[in-house]
Amino acid sequence: MNAHNSTTVSADDDQQPSMAVVDLVSEVTGTDALELDPLYNAIDPDVLDTLCTSSSGFTSLEFQYASHTVVVEQVEEGLDISLEPVTIGAAGSSGVADSGPSV
Repeated sequence: MNAHNSTTVSADDDQQPSMAVVDLVSEVTGTDALELDPLYNAIDPDVLDTLCTSSSGFTSLEFQYASHTVVVEQVEEGLDISLEPVTIGAAGSSGVADSGPSV
């Protein structure tokens, strides 16, 4: 993954994982953080922060936010948060296929 599309939040950072996600999406998309859809439309920010900072055995999670797949992984330095644009390829097209007239 492109380093521009990822960030690491260490345990001693003051930034919560939820805010790191919003900041990274804002930076990558060039959109002011206040203009993005609220994160809670994709995932509960409190749950994200609690899960990622607890000793619950968390290793990784993935969700979609602002046309990106967000991957949050536990790493030795803290959390690695990365983005990948959501794309729909030929095999994963959405919509209704016309299979001809129905009988």
